[in-house]
Amino acid sequence: MDDSTLLSIKEFSNFANIKQSTLRYYDEIGLLPAVSRGENNYRYYLPYQTITLNFINVLIDLGFPLSVIKDLNETRTPENLLKLLKQQETLLDSKLHDLQTAYSIIHTYRNNIQTGLLANENELCVHELAEIHYILGPANDFTHAKTFYKPFMDFCNLANRYRINLRFPIGGVHDNMDTFINAPGQPNRFFSMDPRGNRKIKTGNYLTGYIRGYYGQLGDLPERMASYAKEHNLIFKGPVYVVYLLDEISIRDKEQYLSQVVVAVAKKKLN
Repeated sequence: MDDSTLLSIKEFSNFANIKQSTLRYYDEIGLLPAVSRGENNYRYYLPYQTITLNFINVLIDLGFPLSVIKDLNETRTPENLLKLLKQQETLLDSKLHDLQTAYSIIHTYRNNIQTGLLANENELCVHELAEIHYILGPANDFTHAKTFYKPFMDFCNLANRYRINLRFPIGGVHDNMDTFINAPGQPNRFFSMDPRGNRKIKTGNYLTGYIRGYYGQLGDLPERMASYAKEHNLIFKGPVYVVYLLDEISIRDKEQYLSQVVVAVAKKKLN
């Protein structure tokens, strides 16, 4: 076989490892025309057309549409290809960022749901918590709010300013245990559980409790946590975090949402 050998569409299909239906389509749209037609209207190709086919396949793998490939095939220069490659690189950078974000959201929800399914809801305990990164929102204003709805909507409206992706699970943080006990349904701030955040719940020992109910409905959990700490000679250190492990994403009945409350603790020093 040499470059002047005419190959039927079947022979070229086998030679180039491409479906006959694809060759017919490429011919119809003028992307890879057959070099000739026989008396029976059969398509015939030359072996060197595999070079053009390789050009087409490379650009298809890079995500270029066939219309762009056809235009480039007719005006192919290094400069034209470089321009298109830069454009495609920018597009793929954006898609890659979106995929990485989607992966992070999935991973975060998986962790929350698995923790919720394994939770002993009736027991308070102290355990070591792994480091959790998050993005903190602005201070909440509950001055004229009876529920968390108005402050939460303010948080959502300001999300772009704080570079907060609202697709990640949202939590609430209280400045300390006193503010949590006094107003458990009114966190000082909301936060996004975005693992790319520059804030973090540090690794350490945390008193942990769980409660079923709608957002802000924490029942007697604050008092039970305070009593537990007193009985076990524990002191509270720093903020109280409310993480909504099971919410509307995984549960239909809002009264069955599951919140996890964690606060760092340490043994009280004896005099």
